[in-house]
Amino acid sequence: MILIADSGSTKTDWRTIDTTGRVDQARTIGFNPYYQDSAAIAAELQTSLLPTIQETVTDVFYYGTGCNSEESCGVVEKAIRAVFPDAQNVQVSSDLLGAARALCHHNAGIACILGTGSNACLYDGRDIVQLSGSLAFWLGDEGSGGYLGKTLVVRYLHDQLPPELAEKFRKRYPKVDRLTVLDHAYKQPFPNRYFASFSKFLFDNRSHPVAYQMVYDAFSLFFDTYIRKFADAKNLPIHFVGSVAFYYSDILRQVANDKGLSVRHILETPIAGLTLYHQDAESLLSGK
Repeated sequence: MILIADSGSTKTDWRTIDTTGRVDQARTIGFNPYYQDSAAIAAELQTSLLPTIQETVTDVFYYGTGCNSEESCGVVEKAIRAVFPDAQNVQVSSDLLGAARALCHHNAGIACILGTGSNACLYDGRDIVQLSGSLAFWLGDEGSGGYLGKTLVVRYLHDQLPPELAEKFRKRYPKVDRLTVLDHAYKQPFPNRYFASFSKFLFDNRSHPVAYQMVYDAFSLFFDTYIRKFADAKNLPIHFVGSVAFYYSDILRQVANDKGLSVRHILETPIAGLTLYHQDAESLLSGK
């Protein structure tokens, strides 16, 4: 049985493909080797994923946030092997490679992630050939849910929102104050998840010109920071995956259009595309 995972900081989507080609699915919390060690990841998999697996897992293809170095990939691989000791092949790769394979399959293009975090790469149809160089939550993630939420909360705490928008925010989040935000930012785990949770406020109020402009500016910064790095960006299809790209697709396409760029596919999650990619790969290997 093949096990495929797409893991963000918030949730992980899993798919299994058994020997008959049947596909099943499961969902667990997200994992990030920057914030969790192998033991913590393995404990969660043992509890929430293993009971849903009915056959012996022989191959695991895991694509996850934070898996961008040998060390971080090793943290996740160790956890997977602890839970699935019979797996002969465990491949841990970045969520960006997963996005590229799900979006582009075997064609060249620019693959982008806009979810809790953000990233982009140039893909040649098989591998990533150029990275945009995201600096993660505190130093980067421009355009992401974490970035949008952080920008919103900072403006609220500095009294930089229009009165009517500030009042809506205050009623919706009555317990948000300076000390609470600082505690979540610097003492609690997963600050990116915490701040990303506020991005829905902007979505619900995107008809307000200030909220709309905050989203527009964040996406504009994403394109200027990451997509402009690719020399042939205006001649390549640009694809997106992630909840922020999916739900704000109208604003995202408008920003791209204003910059003379072409946005093609926008998927909420990459897991269906990844499943097709690995099914195709299995068919090629088997000669079907």
